[in-house]
Amino acid sequence: MSLAPEQLERYARHIMLREIGGPGQRKLLDSHAVVVGAGALGGPVATYLAAAGVGQLTLIDDDSVSLSNLQRQTQFTTPEVGRPKGEVLSERLTALNPDTRVTVQHARLTAHNAHDLLAGADIVLDGTDSFTTRFDINAAAHALGLPLVSGAIGRWSAQLSVFKSGLTKDKPQAERLPCYRCFVPDMPETEETCAMVGVVGPLTGIIGARMALEAAKEITGAGQSMAGRVWLFDGLSGDSRTIKLSADPACPVCG
Repeated sequence: MSLAPEQLERYARHIMLREIGGPGQRKLLDSHAVVVGAGALGGPVATYLAAAGVGQLTLIDDDSVSLSNLQRQTQFTTPEVGRPKGEVLSERLTALNPDTRVTVQHARLTAHNAHDLLAGADIVLDGTDSFTTRFDINAAAHALGLPLVSGAIGRWSAQLSVFKSGLTKDKPQAERLPCYRCFVPDMPETEETCAMVGVVGPLTGIIGARMALEAAKEITGAGQSMAGRVWLFDGLSGDSRTIKLSADPACPVCG
């Protein structure tokens, strides 16, 4: 299906990129991304995906806007304190790009509902700050064969990767890609959320935008996937590095 004149104008800066072009933009418009968490990371993730023309976005979040969110969650404003985050973000995204159909699931993702909430997606983006939820998202994405873009922030540091173990689970061990549990095999003794340790506000925009970038690459096939690699960023020094990650044969999810 060809792009409408308004779409040719809206996405012109994408279409002129050799790695995306018209066919890549059509892939974005035909894609369905699920964003878990509508807060610090989910806000910029969903905003950039909607702006990019992702055709369907599902937002999963059971939280409401609080005053302490506004230091870093710039998709919300002071008068919206107390309103459901998913509802407010959905309004922003629809106003930004009517091409994007936004669905809100006002729910907390758990091991019991993760499969149903993620089924039907083309890609999943995890913007949560709970290891329990990350583990549940990872297990469901692996079982469903979905690529998972995962980002995490705390204090001045961040990490990001793409996990595609579910797409290689039928291959020999040497050819398999790792999942999140290959990177974090065991539940940490304590969960250090942003509410517990703090986070510098602009870090959320940096990592959220980077997550959206990796999702756009996965959808269009542009560039090199981050699967099998983890990007680590130190905001205090400005340094970053990328480490390699292999599939763990003893992994409780993909091994």
